[in-house]
Parts: sequence; C-alpha cells; structure tokens
Amino acid sequence: MHQELISYRHGDADFDVHVVFPDETGPRPAVLVCHAWGGRDAFAEGKARALAELGYVGAAIDLYGVGRRGTDRASCEALMMALVSDPPLLRARLSAAFEQVRGLVAVDGERVGSIGFCFGGLCSLLLARMGLPLRACVSFHGLLKVGEPLESRPSAKMLVLHGQDDPMAPPSDVGAFAEEMKRVDGDWQLHVYPKTMHAFSNPDANDASFGTVYNERAAKRSWAAMTHFLGDNL
Repeated sequence: MHQELISYRHGDADFDVHVVFPDETGPRPAVLVCHAWGGRDAFAEGKARALAELGYVGAAIDLYGVGRRGTDRASCEALMMALVSDPPLLRARLSAAFEQVRGLVAVDGERVGSIGFCFGGLCSLLLARMGLPLRACVSFHGLLKVGEPLESRPSAKMLVLHGQDDPMAPPSDVGAFAEEMKRVDGDWQLHVYPKTMHAFSNPDANDASFGTVYNERAAKRSWAAMTHFLGDNL
C-alpha cells in the first residue's frame, strides 16, 4: 500500500492531503475523505486506508490548514464555525482540495467521489451542491442544513447515512433537505438507523449528554451501504 502527504498552498495558508492507494499502477477512482469538526485525524486517515483496501485512492483532505486542529469542544467549534460562517471560503477550500486529488497521477479524474463525517458529511454533500464533477457523495451523520438554495440538480448522486436520534441533524433539517432534493430532482438516498445518535461511526464517541454515541451495528451497516453505493457509481 502506498501512502504519502501531498502539500499545496491555497490563499495564505498551507494544506496537505493524506493519500493512500494500492501499489498496483494505473489510474483508479478516488474518494475524498472530509474530516469532522476537529480537523483531519487518525480516524479520517484510517478511512482513507480502508478505501484504499477497497481499491480506491483514499484521500483524507485538510480544510483547516497544516497544524490547525481542535483539542476540545471549544476549539473544534471555533475551527468549524470559521468556515461554516464563511461559505465562500469553505467552498474555495473544498474546491482546492478536490483539484489536488483529481490531478494526482494515480487518479482517474473522471471517477471521483467523496465521503464525510459530521462536519465532513456537510462538506461531502456541499461538494455535490457546488456542482463539481464528482460522481458520488456520501454523508455519515452529517449536518444537513441546506444553506443557499440550489438552482439546478447536482450532477453527483448523494447518499445520506443518518441516525434517527441525531440531535445535530433534527427531523426539520432532514425534511428541508428532502424537500430541496425533490424540488431540483436530485438523485439521492436516505438511510436512517433507529436508536442511533450523532457520530455513530466513531468508536471514540461516548457522550450521550452531548448526543454523540458510537453504534456498532449502524457503523457496519452504513459502511456496507457506502461500499455498495461507491461501487455502483465509481
């Protein structure tokens, strides 16, 4: 398995992408991994490796900048909200990361997808909403605020993997997202896991009072659903 950091500069900050892919040569489809609110970490990089084991180029992107990571709730929220409250900046950083991955020699630039977790789930869906040429975008327990209304149907297909009891993506957000997809005739799926809270795929999530609890069954089912979805579309 080949693994490396791809460095680049965007605006006034340095960024890098943690890239993993099988040793066999030849361009192959790539999947961006969008990190949760704390920044790219071992969890996101582990997902890139798991994707490489499935035959993809797994690319764990960095939206905060080299060395910028959250260490507690307050710092994680501050990093995330700096981008969420500045949609043009968030879109620009997503686009820059996408172009870095798409341009890699190991990548078939016509077959690119994305997955994301929590804040990263929002980012994965935003990649589709931005109209970038991805084929498939997946959200694991992602935030579902629709943001600026879509004017046309996204070209990417979308898969939303959602915990029924997720306090950070309440039924009103799910309903608003569904209504928008209906309005633009989006190609999307929603899988809802019962008795499941936010961050259900992360084994380190264990704070019921905050709404983040790991659910092994939902984690396995959602990964299987993602695997099938990416296989169909990439």
